[in-house]
Amino acid sequence: MNSIIIIITGILGATLTFYVSEQLKQGAVRASALLSLLIGLLFYGFPEITNEYLVKNIPIAFIGASFVGMISAKKMANYGLLAFAGAIFSIIYLSKSHFFDGYGGGLGTSAFIALLATLGISAIFLKNES
Repeated sequence: MNSIIIIITGILGATLTFYVSEQLKQGAVRASALLSLLIGLLFYGFPEITNEYLVKNIPIAFIGASFVGMISAKKMANYGLLAFAGAIFSIIYLSKSHFFDGYGGGLGTSAFIALLATLGISAIFLKNES
């Protein structure tokens, strides 16, 4: 059940960040920072909301997924693909090991891999509407 909640968190993190950035015209950095701050304050301010694992991991997963949502609308404006990328990010997050040690930002690297995989899959399987 915890894994499903983390995957939902990833989907929400990516799509909400993109929505606030593009639809509410706040920009990618402001959208990511604002939403991540709200989630962090909620779970660290009220740790009794849920179990210890989720209190620790939901804010981290949300922050990483918000990096996915920082993509430009010129590259991806499809909320379904963003949700898919957020889910891929979450799966990477859940199955991470010490593989990313030494790469700097594990969350950013995971977000990049999720977006790259999603863009590759969409280029192969979906028709471009240009």
